[in-house]
Amino acid sequence: MAKAWQRVAVRQNHHAKPLDWRKRMSDNIAFALLVYTGLQIFLTMGALHGSGGSLLPYFALVVLVAAIIPACRRFEKRWARLDDVQAADPAFASYFRRDRIWLWVLAIGLPLAVTGLFKLLALMFG
Repeated sequence: MAKAWQRVAVRQNHHAKPLDWRKRMSDNIAFALLVYTGLQIFLTMGALHGSGGSLLPYFALVVLVAAIIPACRRFEKRWARLDDVQAADPAFASYFRRDRIWLWVLAIGLPLAVTGLFKLLALMFG
C-alpha cells in the first residue's frame, strides 16, 4: 500500500511546476494590480459622484497611481535579481510570504485609506 502512495507522490511531483519565486511574485503583482485598479476605480467613481464637483477625487487618483508604481517596482526588482538556483530555493519562502503580505496590504489598503482620507477632507472642508 505504501508503494502505491509513493508512486502517486512521485507522479504528482513529476508534473508539479518547478518552484520559481520570481514568477510567483510577478503573478502576485499582476493580480494585486488588477485588484488595486478595480478598487481604485470603484472607490474613486463613488467619490466622484458624491463629491459635488470637488477636485479631491482626481487628486486621489494621481496619488494612488504615484504610490503603487514605485512599490510594485521595488517588489519586482527584488525578486527579479534572483538567479535560477535562488529562484527555486525553498529557503526564500518566508521572504516571499512577507513581501506578498505587504503587496496585498498595499493593493487593498492604499485605495481604501487614501479615498477615505479624501472623503474625510471633503466633508471637513467641502
